[in-house]
Amino acid sequence: MTGTAERGRRLPAPVRWGELRTWAAAVDPGHTRLHLASVATAAMLLAAVVASVLRALTGQPVTIVLFSVVLAMISNLAVNENDLGRRRVTTALMVLPAAASATLSAVLSTNRVAADVVFVLVMMVAVAVRRYGPRGVALGMAAFMPFFFVQFLHAGPGELPFLLAGAVIGIGSTFLLRCLVFTRRSEVVLDALFRAFEARLHALLLAAVEAVGTTGGEPDLDPLLRAQARLNETALLVTDRLDETTDDRPDDGADGTTGDGTDDTLGPVAGLRQWVIDSELAAERVAMSVRRSVEHHDPVPDQDRAALAEGLRALAAATAVGTPGAIAARLYDDARSAVTGIVDRPSGAGPAAREQRIGFAVVRLADAMQTTVEQARLRIAEHHDTERETAGGDPVPSPDHTGDAPAVRDRFDGLALHTRQAVQVGVATSLAIVVGELISPARWYWAVIAAFVVFAGTASRGDGLSRGWARAVGTAGGVVAGMLLALLVGGNVVASLALLFVCVFLALYLVRISQAMMAFWITAVLALLYGVIGQFSVQTLVLRVEETVVGGALGMLAAYLVLPTRSRTAFAEALDDALTAVDVSLRTSVDAALGRPGAGDPLEKARAVDTAVATVRARAVPLEHPVARRPLRRGVHHTVRVVGAIDHYTRLLAAQAATASVPGWAATLVPAAERVRADVDGLRRILDDGWGPADRREHAAGAAPADYGVGSAEELLAAAAPDAASWTPTGAGPERTRRLAAARLLRRIDQLAVGLARELCGRTWSEPAPAARGAGHADGSGTAAAG
Repeated sequence: MTGTAERGRRLPAPVRWGELRTWAAAVDPGHTRLHLASVATAAMLLAAVVASVLRALTGQPVTIVLFSVVLAMISNLAVNENDLGRRRVTTALMVLPAAASATLSAVLSTNRVAADVVFVLVMMVAVAVRRYGPRGVALGMAAFMPFFFVQFLHAGPGELPFLLAGAVIGIGSTFLLRCLVFTRRSEVVLDALFRAFEARLHALLLAAVEAVGTTGGEPDLDPLLRAQARLNETALLVTDRLDETTDDRPDDGADGTTGDGTDDTLGPVAGLRQWVIDSELAAERVAMSVRRSVEHHDPVPDQDRAALAEGLRALAAATAVGTPGAIAARLYDDARSAVTGIVDRPSGAGPAAREQRIGFAVVRLADAMQTTVEQARLRIAEHHDTERETAGGDPVPSPDHTGDAPAVRDRFDGLALHTRQAVQVGVATSLAIVVGELISPARWYWAVIAAFVVFAGTASRGDGLSRGWARAVGTAGGVVAGMLLALLVGGNVVASLALLFVCVFLALYLVRISQAMMAFWITAVLALLYGVIGQFSVQTLVLRVEETVVGGALGMLAAYLVLPTRSRTAFAEALDDALTAVDVSLRTSVDAALGRPGAGDPLEKARAVDTAVATVRARAVPLEHPVARRPLRRGVHHTVRVVGAIDHYTRLLAAQAATASVPGWAATLVPAAERVRADVDGLRRILDDGWGPADRREHAAGAAPADYGVGSAEELLAAAAPDAASWTPTGAGPERTRRLAAARLLRRIDQLAVGLARELCGRTWSEPAPAARGAGHADGSGTAAAG
């Protein structure tokens, strides 16, 4: 690491500037957080100005200004729909529950007990409607926040007209700025996302250079693994945006080719999506090949190590943001040339073969990225022209895909997740009201909010624990920061207001990254606000910490005791969804490869696998926390890596199947594919039993893989591979290559599924086995390297 720092200090200024731009592009893909925070802050300022004018005309207290500003912030944070049309409708609809909630709260203001009971019911409904997706989340928050804030302000029916005006001002400010004035054209977002994709790839390649340069000691592969995960996230953002902004019609005639002769039978969306996926998979191949070589401590000759590092560095330089096209093309050629000596050698076995795989991966990535970048720029420009001729820049909504790929599960042990959470929220917030009142009758609401937000975006009690802990830590840190800021400005109103909006911006910018940072900056905002109105005191801020800790603790207690969802159960459900999606993707890819009508889009089904595996990784976080037992952490980590490897090969198979069909292979391919799918399904049931409720684990302990229908497909695949190699009609060279590639990928998937099934069966389910050592460890299973 010291050597890296030394090299970084010696970089010339233009290179340092390029690295800075690359980092800036990667830190916020598509600049989505920056746009959200900027527009939300501007909306809050606009709402404050308009509400202040209304206040001056009517003589109302400053509370109407605060009410408008809060609703402007909430309406920005709660609406998370990318499609502009849906975002406009959802934002406009928020006025209805906000007005109804504010009215109900004002009418009940004289009856505290009734108001508290109804408040709990409103919070339960706000959680229950999350089942209806992003719009349900937004409308639920629009009901919760006005009710709470009216109670906080002690507003009565007499102030109701002004509160309703404040709701219209706050939500209207968001609608005006976010939905009309500062909308982002689709090609601008796409361009920013592609830059982020290049930047994340750049980071992965730099990590690969460091790993290849490792000559002694235990290698640190964590940066490479993190870079690979971030690249995958960004690729998903790009493909999601592509699906939402462009239709699927071929754009250059009926022959299915573009003007440059590129096969584009799937239309501009599928074509560009294909290129992005190809580049991502090529990058994953580089990472995987490097990781295997390093983990096996391959004795790479110094000359070959230098050649591989040179090729990777050339690719890294080519993918730096802002690299001119001509220079990037030369760098791609340099990368290919650097590894030519390694690639051109006769194929071998052992360490030399793995070394050669890195070289092949470098060449493949250079080819894929060069095409992807060129075609991305061309398609973005074409889309820009199309938008100007059609709907004024509004994205075309993508159709709802209601096929057989499973959505993220919303049910645990027969009870819907959000129904379960609604009951938990009811219990937690009821207790928070009572305990919060005991601590401070004037500040009870901090405990209620802390108890409520514990359940936002969680799926298990482990998630709730992490969220509650993060909010408590962030609040405590925010108290210290707030006191320092309040002392710094020394009561200066202008400086306080400027810092206040800076803190608001930072809170909004970081809310999607860290709940702790959100709580940190919001607490700092409160400290500055109290200073502006002359009520600042250390005791008040300490009281906020106490109320937040109590509310968070009650939320976590409810998650653990009231209809609890164990983290293991949530993890098992996510694994079940992911492997079910794998099964659907395999069937679709095989049907497409055989040219069967109505097969569907293999890339779409593979993207569903990627989304489901992302949920698996998210559900694994509480189980991989340092407080968990070490064998449990290792078992979870190993399972996630195997499922991630299955995802990789499944998407690679889909990418092969999407490019062209190879009819006439059904006799041997179908039986082999059915056997692989049966093994994947058997692994799904093993994992469901292994990570699910205790009664299933006890029942499953000691079972053999055969009990779940798991048996190697090696013989069937061995029969299918020669069929692929021997089929040589006129012009069948590419088809033969695709057949061989499909057989190899199916073998990889089967080896991973069977290998993990064998490792898990016969173990004690409450303590999953440590990750297997040996040849297949880097690929996820003890047998995975055999293919």
